[in-house]
Amino acid sequence: MLPLCQMGSSVARSTLSHSGIVKVLEIRQRRRLEAGAGYLWKALRYFNLYRLVIAGLFTLLGGLKRLPPTFTEFDIQLLTVSAAIYLSAAIGLQVIIERRRSTPTMVRNGQVVLDVAALTLFMHASGGAAGGFGILLVVAVAGACLVAAWHASLLFAALASLSVLIETVFGSLYLAYSAASYTQAGLLGAALFATAVLASVLAEQARKSEMLAEERAVALEQMSQLNEHIVQRLRAGIIVLDAELRPVLVNAAAAHLVEQTHKHAEHPKTSIEGVIATAFYRWQASGENRKTPWTLESGAEVTVSFTQLGRDTVGNILVFIEDAAEMQQRAQQLKLASLGRLTASIAHEIRNPLSAISHAGQLLVESPALNEGDRRLTQIVIEHAGRVNEIIKNVMMIGRRENAIAESFALRPWLDDFIRELRERHALSEDEIATEWAKGDLAVRMDRSQLNQVLWNLCENGLRYSRWQPKLRLACGLSQDGGRPFLEIVDSGPGMPATVAEHIFEPFFTGEATGTGLGLFIARELCEANQASLTLLDHGQQGCRFRLLFAHPDRQQLSVM
Repeated sequence: MLPLCQMGSSVARSTLSHSGIVKVLEIRQRRRLEAGAGYLWKALRYFNLYRLVIAGLFTLLGGLKRLPPTFTEFDIQLLTVSAAIYLSAAIGLQVIIERRRSTPTMVRNGQVVLDVAALTLFMHASGGAAGGFGILLVVAVAGACLVAAWHASLLFAALASLSVLIETVFGSLYLAYSAASYTQAGLLGAALFATAVLASVLAEQARKSEMLAEERAVALEQMSQLNEHIVQRLRAGIIVLDAELRPVLVNAAAAHLVEQTHKHAEHPKTSIEGVIATAFYRWQASGENRKTPWTLESGAEVTVSFTQLGRDTVGNILVFIEDAAEMQQRAQQLKLASLGRLTASIAHEIRNPLSAISHAGQLLVESPALNEGDRRLTQIVIEHAGRVNEIIKNVMMIGRRENAIAESFALRPWLDDFIRELRERHALSEDEIATEWAKGDLAVRMDRSQLNQVLWNLCENGLRYSRWQPKLRLACGLSQDGGRPFLEIVDSGPGMPATVAEHIFEPFFTGEATGTGLGLFIARELCEANQASLTLLDHGQQGCRFRLLFAHPDRQQLSVM
């Protein structure tokens, strides 16, 4: 249904910065100048093709002497020679335009001079302004003014008008033009100036419209880059589908999820496409977005929701894919915040009276009037007061714990330092702690201090129950279901019954009289705060095996500045 894997693998991780925008603007400015020059060359080419047609046509008509009978033999020869020269010059200009041997401005100016000279000769051969060839001069000036600035357009009109006036004066002096020829020449000059002004206004409006469109295009491109940058940085997977349910946009988070699921999905319904398709049809049927977790083949749990873009029902569809682990982490942080407020009340209501009880018990033990039985009872009070105080300290530690600051780092060097410190504190030999390393560098993503706290709890519990060598075995690798890094802590103790294993992560559950029952609970809470998981894989007679499954090291969290 949804070929996301092809699009997801080619998602661009774009970044937006001031220097990037400046570079984009410079590139667009250069392209605009190049495009403007290209447009000018194209316009000059079309005008010159028109010039070739006119010159070729009159050369042919003059050569065949297919001109009106009002043309004398001299007029025919003048028109034919002028048209031939005009045609030759136009061919030369076409070569220059095609090879771009000069600047567009120089070529345009040369075309105007050529047109004015040639068409004035045509007009003279036909009997002056009354002959009808003046309209060709108007067309030539209009074409030149469309690709020229305001002052250049007026200059072209003035040049053409001056040429018409000179031709009229010459005709009046030597060819007995009538007095009306001056009126006709004046009207033609006015038409030339009016055409130049009108063409300049139209060209200026076209240039302003082009500049406005260019500015809007730059603003739109900047906005597009900004939107893409925001979408790519979102932790939630974003997919935009068209009316035919084909992906038109996939952000980095969704692309990563698609890549991971395609590596491990063996059944269509457990792939990301299958999950989206099923959720989509349910959404269409009910019209409601239900935050139901979907379990993928890779083991990841996601929630899928949909939003219709636009007012109609045939527009694009926005798909949100959220990691259920992140949602659980946010809920966990809210729970810890509430627990923090609760522990403040516990500290105020219990710790102060407990301190008084403990202090009174210590004073009572020192009394010489106590017999051994009373002294023993007093000692029990002191011990249990200390135990309650330890419970309060642990609960307060949960409530006051800061949010996890996860970072990616190599596990083996960090674990070497941890094992060295563990051996020094418990006076262990190298044989008492065995290690199994994965091939290559294994990177994990977690808060270092919280990982240290979790491992201290697990290792000290393991050392307490271990009976033979090695007392502890630490093994790391990559999980087969999702390629996530893991760390296993295995002890050599007697294991535990299944009834006990079911409750070891519950708060205040302990199998020892002196335990608080919060160690493993705190360890799991710390793991979940880092999008990791802590599970008991084995608890048989050969010892207990705990697995710490880390979050994927490439998963980035969005930081709001």
